[in-house]
Amino acid sequence: MQGEHDTWQHRTVLLHEAVDALVTDPDGVYIDGTFGRGGHTRLLLSRLSGRGRVLAFDKDPEAVAESTRVQDPRFSIQHASFAEMGEVCRQRGIAQVQGVLLDLGVSSPQIDNPARGFSFRFDGPLDMRMDPTRGESAADFLARADEKQLAEVIRSYGEERFAVSIAKAIVARRESGRPVRTTGELSEVVARAVKTREPGQDPATRTFQALRIFVNAELEELQQALNQTLELLAPGGRLVVISFHSLEDRIVKTFIVRHSRHQVDRRAPFAPVPEPLLKAVARIKPGEAEVAANPRARSAVLRVAERTAWNDRRRA
Repeated sequence: MQGEHDTWQHRTVLLHEAVDALVTDPDGVYIDGTFGRGGHTRLLLSRLSGRGRVLAFDKDPEAVAESTRVQDPRFSIQHASFAEMGEVCRQRGIAQVQGVLLDLGVSSPQIDNPARGFSFRFDGPLDMRMDPTRGESAADFLARADEKQLAEVIRSYGEERFAVSIAKAIVARRESGRPVRTTGELSEVVARAVKTREPGQDPATRTFQALRIFVNAELEELQQALNQTLELLAPGGRLVVISFHSLEDRIVKTFIVRHSRHQVDRRAPFAPVPEPLLKAVARIKPGEAEVAANPRARSAVLRVAERTAWNDRRRA
């Protein structure tokens, strides 16, 4: 699907698999947690009846602007993070939904636009914010963070073993009066600091990932959103999450596993054990044809869970 600019194309990953897993009631209300360029939303609307509804979220103003192309009275969008879905639903009078779809990570139009600063492949301002109208840019963070904080972010969110060397190099450049302000400058600094290279991977890959995740609080917002689905999903409703790297997938997997188990209250070991809140349904990877057509789909993992009928929300 084409975005706002013809050269910045976006192919929705696991499009049919996600929507097939999500829709259990064509009359239901569904949340698309990341509208992006509307691929999932459009297919989802085509599967719903006249009574069905889709509420989409996106932090990116460009994605929200793109949503005006969806001319459908069953569709609405909120310029907000999916971590705010609970509050937004309360404001809109939505007590329960039949499904929640979370398509994580960064979209192709964001990566391919040099002005957004997400990619080391193009030189541009080092921004990296999903919503450039709010918060601190990556460049501003690099301009103020000390060496210890920089190393911790790069190590924790990028799983980069040369995090300390990279942090030292960033601080040394800043102290010399040349703070890192562009993607090209950061890529150059990282390339000098990384001692050994992984085959087929740019040395800046992990650092760029780490900064993007940190600047956008992606893992924290994912955890908040997952917790809110326990309250929002109707019995039989589906949670469908597409993740693109191990940090995200680990959070999703842990969440589903934890809430799919019978949990004994150790303070009352002989009390009746309540049913789990979720039932794990599926784990799906893209097929060979999709990966061949869209290499960015290679790392994607789709996980599906279903809300159980047990409705005592106090454990959530």
